[in-house]
Amino acid sequence: MASSLTCAGVVWALLSFLCAATSCIGFFMPYWLLGSQMGKPVSFGTFRRCSYPVRDEARGGTVMLEQCGRYASFQGIPSLEWRICTVVTGTGCGLLLLVALTAMMGCCVTDLISRTIGRVAGGIQFVGGLLIGSGCALYPLGWDSEEVRQTCSNSSDQFDLGSCEIGWAYYCTGAGAVVAMLLCTWMACFAGKKQKHYPY
Repeated sequence: MASSLTCAGVVWALLSFLCAATSCIGFFMPYWLLGSQMGKPVSFGTFRRCSYPVRDEARGGTVMLEQCGRYASFQGIPSLEWRICTVVTGTGCGLLLLVALTAMMGCCVTDLISRTIGRVAGGIQFVGGLLIGSGCALYPLGWDSEEVRQTCSNSSDQFDLGSCEIGWAYYCTGAGAVVAMLLCTWMACFAGKKQKHYPY
């Protein structure tokens, strides 16, 4: 099968796919912030949470339900900053995924990605990485919400974790964005082959 990509373009396509996958997996996983509540491990993402307190009618008290799930509604997300973070990071992941899938198709389809389209794709990757980076920067602003404070020994505040710690998913999401912005954007400039000029 013929490819519309140069050798650098094939590396760009693979790297773009890895960056998009890393960022998307990190974004979807609820392990951005780790803490404990009532002796049980608790973790938060931007729109998901693992382990949450529920009312136990039989015992007449509160128990921790050790399950992961999304918040019941968008408004249920603990803070405005996390809602903005969810939208911004999700949009950035979508852009990275769109470019990555297009780049992968460019490995198999001739004349799909020209030099110009490669540069445009690199620009889109830069914007996607920037959006994800902005979401990661916004995330600590929500650490002063009541849910997070209960998990972090009532000592967390904006940009202050208290007794909690950053989880691996936060680092994954940010790392994918940084590599996409710095390396993939640069490699995209050399990804597409120069278009042939036909004499007609």
